[in-house]
Amino acid sequence: MAIKIIRKEGDPVLRQVAKPVAEVTSHIQKLLTDLADTMYDAGNGIGLAATQIGILKRCIVVDVGDGLIELVNPEVVTAEGEQVGPEGCLSMPGKSGEVLRAYRVVVKGLNREGEAITITGEGMLARCLLHEIDHLDGILFTDRLVPEGTANKTAGKKR
Repeated sequence: MAIKIIRKEGDPVLRQVAKPVAEVTSHIQKLLTDLADTMYDAGNGIGLAATQIGILKRCIVVDVGDGLIELVNPEVVTAEGEQVGPEGCLSMPGKSGEVLRAYRVVVKGLNREGEAITITGEGMLARCLLHEIDHLDGILFTDRLVPEGTANKTAGKKR
């Protein structure tokens, strides 16, 4: 079990774009394990990207309560509908806000064995996948906050 230090807001690595992983090796498998261990150790996280522990590799883990999903080189294939809901971030403790995200996404990537997989997520899973993929592109949830007073107009919409 390797718990890593989660980088906090203001750390320049959080604004950098992660590099694609050329091959899923034992080092990448260990990175996925470290990400999951660190996320679970934090206690209140449902996702973590490699950039959040200072590693510029396109790897994420998410667990919204249905089991761990590990993705290497995740890419959004389709995004449909809209939802507005609260988000926070392990890199920004104590901060939260309303963010507009797609309601349903299809994401492709590689699993820990290097096999191509596709994940379809709705609601919270879609939100979490998009949040973590944003991290790989140097985007924080605070960059996507909806203006105050507009969240109720679109909250819960599934268009």
